[in-house]
Amino acid sequence: MAFALRKRGPSDFQRAADGSMTLMEHIRELRNRLFRASLAILVGFGFGIWLATPVRELLSKPYCDLPQAKDPETGLCKFVQLGVADVFLLNLKIGLWVGLIIAAPVWLYQLWAFIAPGLHRNERRYAYVFTALAAPLFAAGAVLAFFVTTKGLEFLLDVSGDDISTTLEVTRYISFVTNLILLFGVAFEFPLIVLMLNFVGLASARKLLSWWRVAVFVFFAFSAVVTPTPDPFGMTALAICLCALYFAAVGVAFINDKRRGRGKEVYSDLSDDEVSPLELDPEPVEASARVDFSGPVGAPAPVAAPAPIDRRFDDMT
Repeated sequence: MAFALRKRGPSDFQRAADGSMTLMEHIRELRNRLFRASLAILVGFGFGIWLATPVRELLSKPYCDLPQAKDPETGLCKFVQLGVADVFLLNLKIGLWVGLIIAAPVWLYQLWAFIAPGLHRNERRYAYVFTALAAPLFAAGAVLAFFVTTKGLEFLLDVSGDDISTTLEVTRYISFVTNLILLFGVAFEFPLIVLMLNFVGLASARKLLSWWRVAVFVFFAFSAVVTPTPDPFGMTALAICLCALYFAAVGVAFINDKRRGRGKEVYSDLSDDEVSPLELDPEPVEASARVDFSGPVGAPAPVAAPAPIDRRFDDMT
């Protein structure tokens, strides 16, 4: 019964939010959360090692589906291994990536639980929204990367001709596919940056829409530089998707500006280089009311002389 009546104190989140937690307590909390996140990644790495071979076969599918990649005698897709431990190290690398993905809910929560007390309520709400949008956008970029890989490899293998036998090295091929997936996934997060600029008030939707020519040029230039295959399919697909996401983000920014009442200010319809209108109609100045003179100031009262010092106290007291 004594345990039921005991009053519970503030939680660690409340103490970290109001600033009552000491520096050493913050360091201990960081240590505990890093330990939990590392433990979750270690467990995910174990599952990743178990799933390394199926994941490697899935990443090899864009190449193995092409007729040029199959052995004419056995009909199997063959890769080249230059080192004795290349496949083993490749499985460890794939297992680590898969482990990070499996343990993502745990280590992302630990990271968020350490950062969230220092944010305001509206900032935490925005973080929830942006995190919920980041995962689907990254997945969409990964799917597009698979499509680009398939079309790019088909184009490159057709260019080589029938008189050349092409066999890819397994570690370089898997690194090529994973880097492409990571690159496309990160590129698909660009609309979140546009929305962040609008939500914090740095750029209005009308201003973002006025930058569409520069944005389209930057998207095509970026796609031409970062796409590893020289074919036009990957560059065009990535640039078109980025343009579509940009205009979708601008549409959301218009809705946000309308909800907040932006654009209804006094001089919101004027350009930065346009002179504001001046009202030249002078208003007549009327005579003020009569001010009466004040009466004479009386003579001050005499100041009394100071009282004599008591002789019972000496100079020290």
